[in-house]
Amino acid sequence: MNTRLQVEHPVTELITGVDLVEQQINIARGEAITLKQEDLKICGHALELRVYAEDPLNDFLPSVGTLTTYKIPVGKGIRVDDGFEEGLEIPIYYDPMLSKLITYGKTREESIQLMINAIDNYKVEGAFTTLPFGKFVCEHEAFRSGNFDTHFVKNYFTPEKLIASTKEEAKIAALVALRIYLEDEKTLKLPTN
Repeated sequence: MNTRLQVEHPVTELITGVDLVEQQINIARGEAITLKQEDLKICGHALELRVYAEDPLNDFLPSVGTLTTYKIPVGKGIRVDDGFEEGLEIPIYYDPMLSKLITYGKTREESIQLMINAIDNYKVEGAFTTLPFGKFVCEHEAFRSGNFDTHFVKNYFTPEKLIASTKEEAKIAALVALRIYLEDEKTLKLPTN
């Protein structure tokens, strides 16, 4: 018997509304289970991304260092289970998982879009993370359509594809910044007498 909770237990908790950790503690105290199978209903969709201090551009090798910036995303439908904070060291001696990033929406598409937004708002400096890879997966047509299997990485991922997707994002961000700058420059010009 495997009596531990799986890493992905927050997905089950979000779609059922049942706190599995609380249930496990109650059972360990000898309390009776208050739920029956027929009481459980699935509502909505949830995704979980394991955020690791690993470099997806270097064969997902561990990335050690000090978290000089560590800001988690917040908002409706976003949950982060973590044990790190800004300033902490990521050592080579332990599992490099920083957190579990979980999103919940009424539909799978809503949950995926929330995940992409949450990844964009997750700020980590001082170590490489799997966040860019997670975004790559969530934006990939095979994943979005559900037409993929356990060979997703082998079939669709290369470091070059990840670099190309981040370069395109940087180009778009630069163009938006330039447009804002030019608009601001027009507004800030004062007439001379």
